[in-house]
Amino acid sequence: MKLLTALLAGLLFGAGLVISGLANPAKVLNFLDIAGTWDASLAFVMAAAVIVTGVGYRLARLRGSPLFEANFQVPVGSGIDGRLLAGSALFGIGWGLGGFCPGPALVALTQGGASTIAFVAAMLAGMWGARFATFGPAPSTAVSR
Repeated sequence: MKLLTALLAGLLFGAGLVISGLANPAKVLNFLDIAGTWDASLAFVMAAAVIVTGVGYRLARLRGSPLFEANFQVPVGSGIDGRLLAGSALFGIGWGLGGFCPGPALVALTQGGASTIAFVAAMLAGMWGARFATFGPAPSTAVSR
């Protein structure tokens, strides 16, 4: 049941990315081009996502535990360090150059396209390479609640 729920959640998330246009790099790049062909529609998508996430977190906190796990995994890191700054910069550069962030890039793989495949390959190489970056020790990222 846990795997089926994860599959359905992933399919719903992927469908939302396609419907909203986040899996279309041209739409994302137009959103980022505020001095040119700016397309503000993704701002509404992001606002809706923040609202839905906020409601979801509120509802989750009302439960004693998740449906399929013993405890919630709550992030504990709140400091700004080199790892966070470097990761944020790389994410932003990749998003600005390619028009993708990781989730939509994986969804767009289903549509093919050499540029999408190249982006995902570079993203995976970057994830692999980040293991060897020296930005200090990785902080503890979650604690059970």
